Amino acid sequence: MAAALWARGTTRGLLAALRHRGPRLAAMSADAHQLTAEERKQIILDLTGAGWSVSSDRDAIYKEFSFKNFNQAFGFMSRVALQAEKMNHHPEWFNVYNKVQITLTSHDYGGLTKKDVKLAKFIEKAAASV
Repeated sequence: MAAALWARGTTRGLLAALRHRGPRLAAMSADAHQLTAEERKQIILDLTGAGWSVSSDRDAIYKEFSFKNFNQAFGFMSRVALQAEKMNHHPEWFNVYNKVQITLTSHDYGGLTKKDVKLAKFIEKAAASV
């Protein structure tokens, strides 16, 4: 009897937790859709203005950041990593000493999505604050 009550309570707790996460998951999926032609046009203009380039071989954006030293580059990467983990959207990146190369694309959707744009904007703020 006690085991059945425990299982029922655990199930209720799990369902409550899933209901609580519902809006967050819905927001995440809203950011993950591919961009419309009009959204894409404006976003690409904004991002290229900030130094991002569109990849020629796939639907992705790329930028290289240079910092004063490795410490600054690593601090920048740490800030981006924490945000990427919160978003469940992880960049492709490469680091040597003070340089960080970042490529953003949504593999699950086969190209750029609002998630990439949101992370790129965060990355720009993080780089400016170093």
